[in-house]
Amino acid sequence: MITYPIIVIGLVALYVMNSIKVLREYERGVIFRLGRLLPRPKGPGLVLVFSPIDRMVRVSLRIITMDVPPQDIITRDNVSVKVNAVLYFRVMDPLRCVVEVQDYLYATSQLAQTTLRSVLGQVALDDLLSEREKLNSRLQEIIDLHTDPWGIKVQLVEMKQVDLPENMVRAIAKQAEAERERRAKVIHADGEFQAADKLTQAADIISRNPQALQLRFLGTLTEIATEKNSTIVFPLPLELFKAFTYDRGQEKPQSR
Repeated sequence: MITYPIIVIGLVALYVMNSIKVLREYERGVIFRLGRLLPRPKGPGLVLVFSPIDRMVRVSLRIITMDVPPQDIITRDNVSVKVNAVLYFRVMDPLRCVVEVQDYLYATSQLAQTTLRSVLGQVALDDLLSEREKLNSRLQEIIDLHTDPWGIKVQLVEMKQVDLPENMVRAIAKQAEAERERRAKVIHADGEFQAADKLTQAADIISRNPQALQLRFLGTLTEIATEKNSTIVFPLPLELFKAFTYDRGQEKPQSR
């Protein structure tokens, strides 16, 4: 027959077993005892939570990845774009993240969205596309500054995608094509300038050394000979014809 003491012992044992909580290595338990916060979080391991006197709130210390939904932003040069981002943060102080803010996940998400619109609305479209690393660092600093009182450390903010209007996409493509054509023309002009400079130097050297012209002439003949040409034209210097020409103003010597 079950006696009253056995029933009491069984109820106490059941109560103690239900009071045992297990916290993982990355978890901490914030305990409220009779509504008052205990000075230190519990865990990891076995923790006794005597309900209804105690109430425990589990807090994860792992890095949390949060997607910031696309935000409609008007840049400084009045271009409408949509930008989304990703946020990496972790809880550094479990007590403050529970006491100082009602829902730290929701609060951090809302703060990230408003900061994204505020910061990117102050820059031009060109800076938004070309200085993403700088803007990411600025976003991380601002969000981390505002979440520090909540016991949260923002480690990284990255913009994921910038959606541009269709007309801006075409305008940027035309601008990029014009820039490529400009660079090609500059490179071609620079090559022509260098080639002209080298030809000028070569002509100066040849003018001072007539033998160099003969060597160049022989080299050209060698190149022509390697090709399948049926006709080869040999340019001859005019000095060779001086022996066969005479001035019309002079008379031929008379034979005696």
